[in-house]
Amino acid sequence: MPADSVQRRLAAIFAADVVGYSRMMGIDEEGTLASLTAHRTGLIEPAITERHGRVVKTTGDGLLAEFSSVVDAVNCAIEVQEGMQNRNVDTPEDRRIAIRIGVNLGDVIVQDDDIFGDGVNVAARLEELCGPNEVYVSASVYDQIEGKVEGQFDDLGMHTVKNIAKPIRIYRAMRAGAAEDRKTPAEIPDRPHQEIRFCSAADGVQIAYATVGGGPPLVKTANWLNHLEYDWASPVYSPWWHELSRDHLLVRYDARGNGLSDWDVAEISFDAFVSDLETVVDAAGLDRFPLFGVSQGCAISIAYAVRHPERVSRLILYGGFARGRLQRGSSVQRDQAEAIRTLIRQGWGSDNPAFRQIFTSHLVPDGDPEQIRWWNEMQRFSTSAENALRIRDVLDHIEVTALLPEVSQPTLVIHRRDDAMHPLEEGRRIAAAIPDARFVPLEGRNHIILSDEMEWPRFLEEIRQFLAAGE
Repeated sequence: MPADSVQRRLAAIFAADVVGYSRMMGIDEEGTLASLTAHRTGLIEPAITERHGRVVKTTGDGLLAEFSSVVDAVNCAIEVQEGMQNRNVDTPEDRRIAIRIGVNLGDVIVQDDDIFGDGVNVAARLEELCGPNEVYVSASVYDQIEGKVEGQFDDLGMHTVKNIAKPIRIYRAMRAGAAEDRKTPAEIPDRPHQEIRFCSAADGVQIAYATVGGGPPLVKTANWLNHLEYDWASPVYSPWWHELSRDHLLVRYDARGNGLSDWDVAEISFDAFVSDLETVVDAAGLDRFPLFGVSQGCAISIAYAVRHPERVSRLILYGGFARGRLQRGSSVQRDQAEAIRTLIRQGWGSDNPAFRQIFTSHLVPDGDPEQIRWWNEMQRFSTSAENALRIRDVLDHIEVTALLPEVSQPTLVIHRRDDAMHPLEEGRRIAAAIPDARFVPLEGRNHIILSDEMEWPRFLEEIRQFLAAGE
């Protein structure tokens, strides 16, 4: 490489790509290309030029730009996301182009008008972590723009990202007032310190996992509508993680296609979910541990426990099922499965929460307005409509009944008597088929028990006593 053709400089790097691009191309290749081109030429590239940046290159659905001013780079990213929302207002949900943007400030190598190096790599990793319509910036960016950019910046904490040696602190950037009505993880004053890392599944998918607390380990199997960061601001899940991490090193992870794990994945299947659990516990360096499954996480936990009896010391199964809706031989369950799929297709990512609230009513029918509002929003943050449909299809076809008699670990099965999502009979079937399993029915309709319910103290006490008996 000739020395005179290479130079280094400090630059603000803007990396963007389209969420769900492969799916959209599969549905309508020409229409997607035309739409993306229109957004690039009509909004994104003019915004970059106006803010004194330059487009370094475009690659399919991706774009890389360089700015000499980090303030200009962040303002441009926020303006692009606002512009995309305006341009998508009259576009059908399944045709909308949603982009994600990462901005980093770092040293880059410049050769023949292209740029390379960790400064670029970090921006690309930030973009990969983003959800649809989001902007993530690194701490190096935030330190330079604080007080200089009109907007809200949520501290998402330290993250270990693939192929970057040191953890980086990440901030989510939004226009001023965009999230006035939503708590963020940074706004929880007593939130415990959590460490987030990434590990590679067998097929290369990056799975995000987190550890919090101290003491003997407790592994919580992923279920959908999880997000390692946003859950701490949740009036639904935050009390769970606070309580379960008091006496244990709580290990949680986001399922593939969900939360902070990779969203653009080739395979979403039950076997992949079980394999991802194997990957996480190995990456966390755990030899033997109790396993806690919630909802569909129960079936995944059962499969793992049967495959690895020497690793699982105890099994807690809450609100679970061994048979997905389409395996229960009930026309009512089949109708419910199709209704949920229709709701996802019609309104998952919409700004109007009406469609999502119907789904929420099965999860927390007795929740208060704040709890219900959070679930409505969580559905958008946790995964895309495309992935939600793929995950639902896997869940509806789950069948692990034959594995239940093979479970050898002490098992606690907890289920709500009037569970609005999965009937009590499904929990009873699990408990009856697992040798010596203990069954605890709790009063209530909420699929996910809430901390203000009368049965909440009993729920915690049953779990604590069960875990203590194995320590």
